Amino acid sequence: MTSATTARAWQRMLSGRRLDLLDPSPLDVEISDIAHGLARVARWNGQTSGDHAFSVAQHSLVVEAIFRHLNPATPDELLAALLHDAPEYVIGDMISPFKSVVGGDYKVVEKRLEAAIYQRFALPPHCAPKLKEKIKKADTISAYFEATLLAGFTPDEARKFFGQPRDITREMLPIEPMPAIEAQRLFLKRFEAIEAERAAMRVGA
Repeated sequence: MTSATTARAWQRMLSGRRLDLLDPSPLDVEISDIAHGLARVARWNGQTSGDHAFSVAQHSLVVEAIFRHLNPATPDELLAALLHDAPEYVIGDMISPFKSVVGGDYKVVEKRLEAAIYQRFALPPHCAPKLKEKIKKADTISAYFEATLLAGFTPDEARKFFGQPRDITREMLPIEPMPAIEAQRLFLKRFEAIEAERAAMRVGA
């Protein structure tokens, strides 16, 4: 039996990296692993309609699209929005009611992973409060549409938890659940597009 002192605290990724959950290094973070993992993690514990799970990768694309529509943003800020749930490629998408039961330890691990991921892609380890607030707003708007279109909430129910979205309509969002491999492909495609914008800005600076 494995003792507490020798318990494995790292996860082997498909890229071959070994990511230490307790002390994650940016050097062990690969975008291919993030895209693969997020595309296979279901939002709402899988309790959504459709032939496919609504993945965290697809949710990330929706949030980034909303964020981009609502804010005049730099490429760095767009990348921060796309990666806002990236730690979930390791720890999964824990629904909010369960997070409140688990308490602080979960958030500590999540914050360490977030810092390693953001630093891997040359972003500040944590979002500035104002940026974090803007991304959270986009995240909440996405949650409203997910809740009403996919998770069985009535509009009245969803408004109580997420408020009423403004300036965003369902037609603007890629919210129809898609196969994991397609969500993975589109997540990587959007990441590469943002990275190209960041590189162009560095050249022009």
